[in-house]
Amino acid sequence: MSFCFPGNVRGKMGNHFGSINTSTDPIIFDMYSTSGFTVSSRRHLFLHCLPSIASPTSLSLLPFPPPPPPLTDLLRVVSRRLVLATKTQSITTMTTQEEECMGSVKAQLAKIFETSLKVTVPNEPDVEPLIAACTGKFGDYQCNNAMGLWSKIKGKGTQFRGPPAVGEAIKNNLPTSEMIESCSVAGPGFVNVVLSKNWMAKSIQKMLIEGIDIWAPMPPVKTAVVDFSSPNIAKEMHVGHLRSTIIGDTLARMLEFSKVKVLRRNHVGDWGTQFGMLIEFLFEKFPNFEDATETAIGDLQAFYKASKLRFDSDPAFKERAQQAVVRLQGGEEKYRRAWAQICEISRNEFHKVYQRLGVHLEEKGESFYNPYIPGVIEGLTKQGLVEESQGARVIFIEGVNIPLIVVKSDGGFNYASTDLAALWYRLNEEKAEWIIYVTDVGQQQHFDMVFKAAKLAGWLPQGDNSYPRASHVGFGLVLGEDGKRFRTRNTEVVRLVDLLDEAKSRSKATLIERGKGEQWTEEEIESTADAVGYGAVKYADLKNNRLTNYTFNFDQMLNDKGNTAVYLLYAHARICSIIRRSGKDIEELMNKGTLVLDHKDERDLGLHLLQFAEVVEEATTNLLPNVLCDYLYNLSEIFSKFYSNPECKVIGSDKETSRLLLCEATAVVMRKCFNLLGITPIYKI
Repeated sequence: MSFCFPGNVRGKMGNHFGSINTSTDPIIFDMYSTSGFTVSSRRHLFLHCLPSIASPTSLSLLPFPPPPPPLTDLLRVVSRRLVLATKTQSITTMTTQEEECMGSVKAQLAKIFETSLKVTVPNEPDVEPLIAACTGKFGDYQCNNAMGLWSKIKGKGTQFRGPPAVGEAIKNNLPTSEMIESCSVAGPGFVNVVLSKNWMAKSIQKMLIEGIDIWAPMPPVKTAVVDFSSPNIAKEMHVGHLRSTIIGDTLARMLEFSKVKVLRRNHVGDWGTQFGMLIEFLFEKFPNFEDATETAIGDLQAFYKASKLRFDSDPAFKERAQQAVVRLQGGEEKYRRAWAQICEISRNEFHKVYQRLGVHLEEKGESFYNPYIPGVIEGLTKQGLVEESQGARVIFIEGVNIPLIVVKSDGGFNYASTDLAALWYRLNEEKAEWIIYVTDVGQQQHFDMVFKAAKLAGWLPQGDNSYPRASHVGFGLVLGEDGKRFRTRNTEVVRLVDLLDEAKSRSKATLIERGKGEQWTEEEIESTADAVGYGAVKYADLKNNRLTNYTFNFDQMLNDKGNTAVYLLYAHARICSIIRRSGKDIEELMNKGTLVLDHKDERDLGLHLLQFAEVVEEATTNLLPNVLCDYLYNLSEIFSKFYSNPECKVIGSDKETSRLLLCEATAVVMRKCFNLLGITPIYKI
């Protein structure tokens, strides 16, 4: 991990003995990953060189909140309560109410096999059923407990003579269930399950009638924080923010679908010494600064660069800027108002991106947590975790060769100080049970150290599979076709709003080329171009494992063939067209018709639909949106195989009603997948 310091800044992370001259240096620096890609810009470090005082709780104007309540007496008690209340919760825990696991086939089978396991090995308590979907021809699902059980019970006078015998007993002790058509034992005791096609059909029709929410997974948390996007004030959002924003939004959507209260947090970089430079430049350019608008200021990025150039070249301006920092952090009203003005202009620019992406966030920036830092550090110090080290105050983390600096040698706070205060606040004030940080992979070590410090303090339990927990969701780089960091031809970072507008423009041009300009209204063209263009950008990112780099290529992502959003959106529109052409009232068919899965291709499609719940659960549990993308693409392929089979003719066949219901069920699941991925479906092409 390397750092770029604009200005004469000495020292770097990993060398906490370095110093920073706060009287001469603007402390504005960006963290880079080892490959040189700028991280999501919440992680552009704004070191707070002066002691923090009470500051605004949001980016709004005055008045400011009173100081926060004292923390030191609460740290031990509250963190102990959080640990004790949740330490036994496992990541795979599902609620025990049967209706709450209705959507997950795996969960329902697990309950059935749990009964069998208690009978089969009554002296082995707490055996968790190991259920997995089959990929072979022997069944739909498989129970894989036999081998593990045999290793536990052999030599204990057991009646069994090996894993196959254990598997046979598990099969024979299964209670009667309408879910299961047949079972068989293969190899070293694998119990293969074939689901009843009648049960499958009834389950799908039940979803159509009651809504897809009955297939929502039920994770063992009630409240989660997802910290994502988080750009820096006075800087443009660029392509480097794309992944954090898109991935974070999808994770939030999946948790919300799973009935979790999600606090979508935009931890903007709204505090730091660079604001002295910006404020003084604002005063100089606009004496009546409150009349300054984004139109008057123009390009905010250019404004930032001009102020930085002035800071570096004019000693008198530099001195005024440094005094402005003191006045801002001292709470002087004029400077606070100017700060809020700059923040508001930035917020308006950010909103343009979020509006295009359909992303909702609530801002709680660095300034919000500033008042909490002193109390958090004091509490950690009283616990004996903070040590002096050549003028700095640090927390040593076992197994890490650099300390976590929580107070710099000049007495100022930093990145780690803010993150610890934010983590404390989210656990104790917002009562979050799962806190998810979406930034690039280059920050993995920093977050790992912060989380380990929280565990040392007793804020988080020691086990990785217990709640409350904090998770870092890392992601790779966005590359250009040259394999390097994605930039414009003049080496500038690509502005995100321009990139999104280009995607929409290309999508609209394609629609016009296909003659839709004469067939559709302007509103239909605009809305379809929005859905396809923005959806293509999102899906091209989300379909990749987030830990890998990916190449940004408009031609590939806007291709209507292959694993692209365009192909999937068109596939959904074709299904809707099939239903419209039938002339049937689909709502009436849901309630009066009957769905059957007699043909193999019908059954294959039905099985894939039923696996939706467990796929969402897997994607959410492992924080991997690409798992859902894979499912969606496979669903489209399986539907295509069904629909193109002459034996599965839909309109005009004697099974038209059933197959129309199967088409509708596919469309419903596809729409929910789109919704979770933040993509707007289209209904005609």
